[in-house]
Amino acid sequence: MELLDKLNWRYAAKAMNGEKVSQEKIDNIIEAARLAPTSSGLQPFEIIVIKNQAIKEEIRPVSWNQSVITECSHLLVFAAWDTYTENRINKMFDLVNEVRGFKNEGWENYRKMLLGIYPQKDAEENFNHAAKQAYIAFSAAIIAAAYENVDTTPIEGFEPAEVDKILGLREKGLRSCVMLPVGYRNVESDWLVNLKKVRKSTKDLVTVIE
Repeated sequence: MELLDKLNWRYAAKAMNGEKVSQEKIDNIIEAARLAPTSSGLQPFEIIVIKNQAIKEEIRPVSWNQSVITECSHLLVFAAWDTYTENRINKMFDLVNEVRGFKNEGWENYRKMLLGIYPQKDAEENFNHAAKQAYIAFSAAIIAAAYENVDTTPIEGFEPAEVDKILGLREKGLRSCVMLPVGYRNVESDWLVNLKKVRKSTKDLVTVIE
């Protein structure tokens, strides 16, 4: 299967060469993230696409000084909603009704149920739930990048509060949760590039219940 070949090829690049990824490939990667499933279809996150080198340079020191932050072509920052609000929930439900061209009683009852649950919860609990949804899209972006023969480096090692400040995310009701440098591996300086991929065996990973 071609996709599995691509996933065997991919790894978390530890050095990139600065080569630019075509806009078409970036668009495809972002589209894969946009199409990813999320709880109740709310898509409670945004993706900040950073091409500006000066901003990358500002983010690198608060990201454990990882070189891929400034060596990548594009830096994708996945930023989750800081909480669920009535307005945010209603906006997505209204969008569904607009796109589908009709209202469904069951769907409207589901809207009321969510409105009765999420806005009353603690903001931190809501953020943690939203961040999990962002991670689903994040994974889709990684897979799509591999399919495009583009390298990525999943990054959780950064100071979210500082990244939020640099990008002005809190003012938008967002909090950064994970980042994805996108670019091409530097085969001359990446210590990981020629090492074998190591994963658990299927036997150790999967339990089948018949």
